[in-house]
Amino acid sequence: MTIHPAATAAESRTARLRAETHPTHERLDGRIMSLKPFDDRNSYLRFLQIQCAFHAAIETLYSDEWLARLLPDLQERCRLEQVRADVTDLGGEPVRLAAAEMPVIEGAEALGWLYVAEGSNLGAAFLLKAAREQLGLSEEFGARHLAGHPEGRGLQWRRFTAALDAVELGAEDDSLVIEGAHRAFEFVLSRVEAEATGAA
Repeated sequence: MTIHPAATAAESRTARLRAETHPTHERLDGRIMSLKPFDDRNSYLRFLQIQCAFHAAIETLYSDEWLARLLPDLQERCRLEQVRADVTDLGGEPVRLAAAEMPVIEGAEALGWLYVAEGSNLGAAFLLKAAREQLGLSEEFGARHLAGHPEGRGLQWRRFTAALDAVELGAEDDSLVIEGAHRAFEFVLSRVEAEATGAA
């Protein structure tokens, strides 16, 4: 994997992840917004199903003992139950991934997938605002998974990134973290394309 010119050895793991995945992240955000998820509740439900598939794909990471030793409050950070409840609120059937659809996430790659999950929660404030104002949803109905932590999104993110940056890994495993983040973004992108095709 090529190293982004902005990423240097002196930078934190989080900074390198941000730099390395920025183009893919931007492409994904643009593609999601092209589905116009806040135009109506049916469009929003498609967005929820994308979220549901992603969180189903990483569900087992939150009960992994190795990861739990590295990252604070890991089990409490899982949002699959809330996403499924949101889908049900909107009259949908939550996505259940078949075994063949489940990504194989091994070793240090898992840290990259969790970085993507936590980053999406940090950036969910404006999505929650749109869900409230445009669709009449709330943290109690339809937008549960977008709710911030009682102590604040920023604090939860800083706790996560501090722990992630403190994990001691060799160069090979460090590159696997970045690879995992890329794979996570690409997984979500594949679900976006599937929903876009189904809606066409």
